[in-house]
Amino acid sequence: MSLLYAPRRWAVLTLLVLALALVPFSPLAARLAYAATAVPGDPLTGSGAVTRSVLTAADLTSGAATGTVTDDAFALPAAAAAPTHIFEGTLTLRGVATARGFSTIKDTYNYASTAALKHLPPVSIDLVQNGSHVIPAVRGLQITGSAYWNLIVGGGRAWNENGDGGLTRVSLPFALVERNANCVHNGLLTFLFDGSTISRLRYQIVHETCEYFQFDMWGQVGATYSRHTVTGDTDLKNAYAAEAANRIPTKPISALSTDHPNAGIDTSAFGSGVTASALSTYGVSYGGVNYVGACQTRQGAYPYCNQMVLPSYSLAKTMFAGIVLMRLTQVYGSSVPSQLIRDWVSEADTSAWTGVTFQDTANMATGNYSSSAFESDESGSGMTAFFDAEAYGPKMTAALAFPHSAAPGTQWVYHSSDTFVLARAMQNYLVSKAGAGSDIYRWVRDQVLVPLHLSPDVLTTERTDNSATGQPFGGYGLFYTQDDIAKVSRFLNADGGKIDGVQKLDPTMLADAMQQNPANRGITTTAATTGKTYQYQDGLWARQFTSADNPVFTSPVYVPFMSGFGGITAAMLPNGATYYYFSDNNEFDWSAAAAQAYKLPATRGGGGGGGGTCTAGQLLGNGGFETGTASPWTADDKVVSKTRGKCRTAAPGSPGSTASAPRTPTSSRRR
Repeated sequence: MSLLYAPRRWAVLTLLVLALALVPFSPLAARLAYAATAVPGDPLTGSGAVTRSVLTAADLTSGAATGTVTDDAFALPAAAAAPTHIFEGTLTLRGVATARGFSTIKDTYNYASTAALKHLPPVSIDLVQNGSHVIPAVRGLQITGSAYWNLIVGGGRAWNENGDGGLTRVSLPFALVERNANCVHNGLLTFLFDGSTISRLRYQIVHETCEYFQFDMWGQVGATYSRHTVTGDTDLKNAYAAEAANRIPTKPISALSTDHPNAGIDTSAFGSGVTASALSTYGVSYGGVNYVGACQTRQGAYPYCNQMVLPSYSLAKTMFAGIVLMRLTQVYGSSVPSQLIRDWVSEADTSAWTGVTFQDTANMATGNYSSSAFESDESGSGMTAFFDAEAYGPKMTAALAFPHSAAPGTQWVYHSSDTFVLARAMQNYLVSKAGAGSDIYRWVRDQVLVPLHLSPDVLTTERTDNSATGQPFGGYGLFYTQDDIAKVSRFLNADGGKIDGVQKLDPTMLADAMQQNPANRGITTTAATTGKTYQYQDGLWARQFTSADNPVFTSPVYVPFMSGFGGITAAMLPNGATYYYFSDNNEFDWSAAAAQAYKLPATRGGGGGGGGTCTAGQLLGNGGFETGTASPWTADDKVVSKTRGKCRTAAPGSPGSTASAPRTPTSSRRR
C-alpha cells in the first residue's frame, strides 16, 4: 500500500476500533478473540454419504448391545462430513453396572468371579470439541473410585452421516486400567447428539496388553449431556492441536524397505516371533519417522492406533527410575549416584542397607535378597506381598523385607521392590534440593517428558494408596503410545539424552547404560539354560550379538534394550534405530527384527548399521527377558536373563512373571 492511501486506511481502522468499543463485552467475544488452533487434518470434507449397517442411528437410539461388533463401526469413515454440532460439557454414563456383557478370554487368577470387575467403573468426563476432534478435559490416568478399575480417555472424533437424522456422531477411545497394577484394556465408545438430545451410548473392549486377564466387555447404556463451558476450553483445544502436530510422522512398516532400498531389509521380520493375536503393536523408529505396524484387536484394526494405550510394566525402570537418576546427576552433580539409600529413606535405616547407594539400587545390586537364583525372589511370596500392597506403609515394609546376603554392588538379583525404594530415595533427595512440595515424577515430567512432547498418557503415573499424591511406584505403572516409545527411545539413543541440543541426562551415565563405554558394561548375568550373558545398568538391559546370531553382525555389537512383563521390548540399536513391540503372551523373540533394523545406515557418529560398522563395545538388546515358566524359573535365548546391574525378575504379580499362584481379585494386583 502506498503512502497516498495511508490516511484512508487509518480512518477505517479508527472507525472499526470505535465500533468494537461500543459492543458490550461478552464471553463469546472473548472466545472469538482467542480462537483455537485447528488440529492438523481438519476440517472434514466428506459428503456424509456413509453406508452403515452396524451401530446405525436406530441401533443407538432404540437398540441394545447383544455382543461385540467390528471396530470399524467406531471409526471415522472416509465420507464423514464436518460435524454440525459442538459438544462441550459433561458426559455421564448411566447404568454401567447392569447394562453390560462379558466374555472371558483368559483369567489366570479367576478375576471374573468378582462381578464388579465385569463392567465399567463410574464414568463422568468433561469434553470439548475442536473442529472434528473431541477432547477430554482430563488426560492421563483418572482415579475413578472403583475398587478395581481406573480410566484413561483419549481424543476422539465427531462427524455427520446422512443417515443420522441431523445428529452428530462421536467416537472416543478409552482404556480400563487395573487398580494398583499396570494391565491396560483398550476400548471404544460412540453416541449421537445435538444441542438438546443424546442417544444411548455403545461401548466395547476387545483388546488388552495383559498377560493374565483377557476379556471382551460390551454394553449399551444411557447417557446424559450436561452442556456448559468447560474451564480452560480454548487452552485444551490448543494443547490437543499441538499434541497432534508434535507427533513423529508415521508410515506403515512396509515403507521402511522402500524408503531405504539399499539396506536390503526384510520387513516381515518385524512383529515376527510373537503370536499375532497377542501382539498389540510394533514399530521401528528411525531417521525421524515412526514406521508402525497395525494395532489389531479381536474385532479388527483399532481405529485410534496412535492413541492405543500401552503399559510400561518394567519399561518404567528405564523410563522413570533410570532417567530420573541421570537427570538428578546432570542437575545436582556427580555425587548423586553415590548417595546412600538409608540417608534418604527413613525406613531403610537398618544394617541391611548400610553402604547401599542409589547406583547399586538402580543396578539391582543392593545385596539384600533371599535367593540369588535367577528371578527366584521376584517370583516369590515376598514380592507378591509387595505388589499386592496398595498403601505406602505395607508396600515399603515388603520392599525392605529381604535379608542382607552380599556386599552392595557385587550380586545382581532382580527386585521390582528395589526400584520402589530408589524412587522414594530420589523423591526425598529432590525435596532437599528443590523444596517441600516437590514431586519426583512431576519434576521429571516438567524437566524431560514435556519438552519431549510426549502424550498426556505418560505424564501421569500410578502411585501408592490409589492416589494422585501417593509415592510413584517407580518400576512400573506408566502408560505410553507408539509415539511416546519412539520419542523416548530416540532421546536415549540417537539424541544422546539431548533435547533441542541441550543435555538433559548425565552423559557419562547414559553412555555407560547405552553400552558405549567398553570399560563399564554394568553387571553381567548368565541365562540359566543357554549360557548366554546379558548386561544390566541403570534400568537398561543389553545383549551382545555376533555373526553367530546373524551374518549382518560382522563384528560384535552390543545393543541396549528395555523389557517388560508379558512380552514388551524396545531394542535401541547403535545405528540409531529402535525396534519395539508390545504383546502379552510371554514371547520375547526379536533377534531377527534386530538384525534387519541393524542394516540401516547409522544416524549418528560412533556406531553404524549395515553389519559390522559398529564397535565391539556396542550392545544389542535382549531377545526376551521378561518371561519364564512356573517356578522354578528358567531362561533361554528368548528370555532376558540376568544382567549386570539390573535384571528383571518375574513373580506372580510382577512384570516378567508367568508363575501361576492362586490369587483372588481383591488381594492380587499385578503390574
